[in-house]
Amino acid sequence: MSTIDATARPTGFVRDTAAVFVRESRPLVRDPFSVVFSLVQPLVFLGLFGPLLIGASGGDVAGTLQWFVPGILVMVALFGTASTGANLLFEMQTGSHERTLVAPLSRSALLVGRALKEVVPLVIQGTIVVLVAVPFGFRVDVPGLVAGLAVLAVFGIGFGALSYALALACRNRDWMFWMVHQTLLFPLMILSGMLLPLEDGPEWMQVAAAINPLSYLVDAERALLGGDFADPSVFGGVIAAAATCAIGVIVGVRSMRRAR
Repeated sequence: MSTIDATARPTGFVRDTAAVFVRESRPLVRDPFSVVFSLVQPLVFLGLFGPLLIGASGGDVAGTLQWFVPGILVMVALFGTASTGANLLFEMQTGSHERTLVAPLSRSALLVGRALKEVVPLVIQGTIVVLVAVPFGFRVDVPGLVAGLAVLAVFGIGFGALSYALALACRNRDWMFWMVHQTLLFPLMILSGMLLPLEDGPEWMQVAAAINPLSYLVDAERALLGGDFADPSVFGGVIAAAATCAIGVIVGVRSMRRAR
């Protein structure tokens, strides 16, 4: 492999981002089964929680799936993007990341290209979940599904960028990455109402849900997949996704620029 000229001028942010996106997407093309395999956990939740919720609703299969499946889509986005920093940790441990830092690429593009790559598996996995649920009575509004996946993609870019920033902060302590990952992931999931309704929960739990951006995202997905674009929760979900994306990219880019 030829030595990369560290003094070469960057080729432009858009071109650099595209190059990083293509590089990061190649493993998905070579091993598409990994995208499907990562769906095991959300499908287990769908298969185990679904019957319990159907029983609690008095056997209303269609109504329960309309409520539950959008939450599973948010779970796919959450689980999929929260763990992306682990890939960066592996690259830092093997020295691969250091080689990319001396390449004639914008540091911002290194982060944004990686984050954009997370949109591809997210869309594929979300579509698979919906297709699995349709034979059981789930009614999908196609324009709503497209809009819902777009909102999740925006959220995924930001949350993936935060995962990369966490990996950079924990580069010498990979156990810290997983500790923070597990400490935050499940409270965020439970306090979003994606698995169980929170209306009858204690007041402190409802307050926590009110400041959890995922709860707004879950409500928006339920409205969108039902075709109700005029529901006020859609606006709240879009704002939550956009805010997560903006914060994640800003934090991630700063972390990448400071990387050594």
